[in-house]
Amino acid sequence: MKDSSIITPGQCRAARALAEVEIGTLALKASVAAADIVEYEKMRRQPDPDNLAAIRRALEDLGAVFIPEDGMGVGVRLKFSRRGARRIGTWESEGGSVAEDDVP
Repeated sequence: MKDSSIITPGQCRAARALAEVEIGTLALKASVAAADIVEYEKMRRQPDPDNLAAIRRALEDLGAVFIPEDGMGVGVRLKFSRRGARRIGTWESEGGSVAEDDVP
């Protein structure tokens, strides 16, 4: 069974970029040394399991959703806010053909 706290260095970098958070901010939120995050993201050193879990939790608190291996690879995306989810629902229910509003 895989540990659900494990994230890859690439997922960590991507989650930070998506959440628009700097390493220092993530380090404070996760209570992990910024240097440890830098070294992990550069694939130089693996944090201990507790620190890696703390980094993941902090990124999730900032809106990251980690996508597990599904045969196509791991990933990360941002959570939709309630407002964002409502807007997507509105867009999806507008109807009309796909090309109807194309700009020439």
